[in-house]
Amino acid sequence: MEKGLISVDRWDEQSQAYFLTHLHADHTQGLSHRWKRGPLFCSPITSRLFPAKFPGFNLSLIRVLEIGSPHLISLVSPSSGTEIAVRVTAIDALHCPGAVMYLFCGEFGSMLYTGDFRWEADSDKALIGKSQILSVLQGNELDFLYLDNTYCNPLFSFPPRDVVAQQVVDIIASHPDYDIIIGLDTLGKEELLLHISRALKTKIWVWPERLQTMHLLELSDVFTTNTALTRVRAVPRYCLTIKNLKGLNSVHPTIGIVPSGLPWVRPVEGKDSSVGSDLSVCCTSKRSRKNRVVVDVSQVVASKFPKLLHERLYSVPYSDHSCFSELQEFIKFIKPAKMRGIVSSSICYVNPSYYFCDLCEDSQDHQQVDQSSESVEVIQSESVSGCNKSNIARGRKSSDKVSGLGVRKRRVSISRRERIGARIAEMDSTS
Repeated sequence: MEKGLISVDRWDEQSQAYFLTHLHADHTQGLSHRWKRGPLFCSPITSRLFPAKFPGFNLSLIRVLEIGSPHLISLVSPSSGTEIAVRVTAIDALHCPGAVMYLFCGEFGSMLYTGDFRWEADSDKALIGKSQILSVLQGNELDFLYLDNTYCNPLFSFPPRDVVAQQVVDIIASHPDYDIIIGLDTLGKEELLLHISRALKTKIWVWPERLQTMHLLELSDVFTTNTALTRVRAVPRYCLTIKNLKGLNSVHPTIGIVPSGLPWVRPVEGKDSSVGSDLSVCCTSKRSRKNRVVVDVSQVVASKFPKLLHERLYSVPYSDHSCFSELQEFIKFIKPAKMRGIVSSSICYVNPSYYFCDLCEDSQDHQQVDQSSESVEVIQSESVSGCNKSNIARGRKSSDKVSGLGVRKRRVSISRRERIGARIAEMDSTS
C-alpha cells in the first residue's frame, strides 16, 4: 500500500483516511476539536463517546464502521492518480469499550492492525472475532500483522479477567469494615466494576466524568456520585497515592486496589508514591558503550495473584492487554507472513519477531529487519518466577522511526505506554 493513503491512530500527517482504534489518550495524541485532516473511521461505541471527549469536533468527519462488516472505501493513488479500492473490517479488540482492530484488504494484499487488544483463550467474543477474520481472508494468508506487543515477554502471564475480578471481590469481602478505593483510567475496566457490583450487590461511586461515560455506555444504573450510597469507589488512577491513602485512613479504614498488568514495586520508604507516577515498574534500563540497551527485569515476578504493595494497597493482575501466551496463540491462529509490534517503547520491549518469527511465513525477512535495529538485552535472573538460572534473551528495539511505517518511539511513562499508530506504507518498505 502506498504512503499517504491510510493512517491508524496517527493524526499528525496527511493521509486520505484515518482510523481510530479506541479513545485512550495515547492513541488520540494530535486529535483535538480543531482537527480536520480527513474522514475519521471508528466503531459505533467510539463514535458515541467521541463528542464528550472532543467537544466542538466537526462530527461530519466521523465514519462509523459496524463490527464484523466489511466496508469498501475508495482512495486515489498519490503516484498514478488511479482509484484504489480498500476493504476494511473492524473487529472487536476486547480492550475497552469501542476498541477495535482493523483488517485492510485490497490489491496490495492484507494487513491487520490490532491496536490494543486482549483475546483470552476461552472468550466467546474472541471466537467471534476469529470467525470474522477468517471470513474476510477467505483462506488467504495475512500478509502483514501490526501487533500489540505491550506484554510480549514470557515473564507476563495473566489469569482471565473474570478470575481476577473475583480476586478483587474476595479482597473487598475480606475487609467488610473498610472503604475501598480502586484506581482506574477514564475508560476501561467497566466489566470489573460491574462484576464487583453484582457480586456484592452494591452501587459503585465514580467521579462525574466517569459517570457521564457510564451514561453513554448505558451502564449508569449501578454507578453513583453519592458517596453515602456505597463504600466502593472508583477514582482516577493518578489520585491513588500513598499520601492520599494515608489521609483517608486517618478518617476511616481504607484500602486501595490497582488493577493492572504492570509489575509494580513497593515505593521507597519516606516518599509519596503515586500509582501513576512515582510508584515504579520492576524494570530498569541503561545504555552500554556498544549502543545496546540493557533492560534488567530481574525483579519482575509474574504473579497471578494479588500483591500487597503497601500496608493497605493491593495490586491485582487485571490486564486489558494480551499476555505472552495469548499473543502466541493469536499469532498461531493468524499465521502472518510478516509482523511488527505497534508499541515501540515499553516496560520490557521485545520485538515480537524475536519470539514468534518461527510462526511467520517469512522468518528470514524478520531476521534481516532486526539486523538494522537497535539491540536489546533482556536479563532474567533467579528471582524471576519460572527462571532457574540467569540468561540473556536478545530482542530488538526499534529506532526513532521504524522504516517507512511511521511508527515512532516516545518516552514511556508508568501509567501508560506512549505511542503513535502507523501510517500504512508500501509493503516493500517494511522488508
